[in-house]
Amino acid sequence: MRRKLIIGTGSITLVLVLVAVLVVGAGVQANSPEIDAIVSTDWLEENLGAEDLVILDVRTPDEYTAGHIPGAVNSPEADWYINPPFGPDVPWMELPEVDDLEVTIGNAGITAESLVVIVSRTVDPFALYAIAGATRVAVTLLYAGVENVAILDGGWDLWAAEGKETSDEPVTPEPVTYEADVNEAMFVNMDYVEARIGRILRCKIVDGRDVDVYFGVTLEYLWTAYPGHIPSATSLPVPWLYTFDEEGIGTYKDIDVLGEMAYGVVGRQVCGWWGCLPREIIATCGVGGYASTLYFVLSEVLGYENVKIYDGAAQEWTAAGKPVNLYMWN
Repeated sequence: MRRKLIIGTGSITLVLVLVAVLVVGAGVQANSPEIDAIVSTDWLEENLGAEDLVILDVRTPDEYTAGHIPGAVNSPEADWYINPPFGPDVPWMELPEVDDLEVTIGNAGITAESLVVIVSRTVDPFALYAIAGATRVAVTLLYAGVENVAILDGGWDLWAAEGKETSDEPVTPEPVTYEADVNEAMFVNMDYVEARIGRILRCKIVDGRDVDVYFGVTLEYLWTAYPGHIPSATSLPVPWLYTFDEEGIGTYKDIDVLGEMAYGVVGRQVCGWWGCLPREIIATCGVGGYASTLYFVLSEVLGYENVKIYDGAAQEWTAAGKPVNLYMWN
């Protein structure tokens, strides 16, 4: 737990300050959201109808119409990012223009004070992409200044499997005017990442792709020009953050397990008067989906500070002919 001290004079005070400001742990969140980053279906059931609660169902309109959580509004995942026309142009899954994002948020009835719970699919055949899509919406909301954002653990599929109340009546939210307080520091570009290669005390680059893709034995040919990973990047495969039950429903691993996984890859963040070591963490992946999950788990769930996203990711990196490490673990 971080303690703040009034700095006095003398060597004894200095020693006390240096000791007291050290944080050796998963980190401490800079803000204090009013909602846990991952909420259970039981929690949501108990809080249906709560003031300022917005249940944001990011499934397709057809899925939403067939059945949804009572009171949920539909805003499909694909509306929360932009892709260039299909073809050679890259990268995909980029942030919308701020004006467009403000309209999307406002049309969902979300305000800066809203408690937003994001609901997605969590069952195969595209469970991993759907779960990552939920965190992509979450980090976009955080980027736009919505502080209270959560993911429903197990999503729609667990809610339905547990026999909780559902509805097929669409909900039309009251549109609001939303003015984004954009966090520009959250997202970084290719030049920014390239300048930090090998500077492991200053920066940890973490790749969330499947381990065989990271290592280079598998090529994601739809969006990556050649195999390998950004030099000095470490591997924390996003699929390993979930557990799938016999019905194929995906939920996040226990927070203690997530913390140990992060510790094994990133290390415990040490913070003091100099800031934190590593000073920053950059999450990346193939096109920006898994990177959003890494960001959300590291920053919002575990409390690591100064986490960033390179959402141009391997797609942009290899399209530009940048160097990679192949058959290596860093």
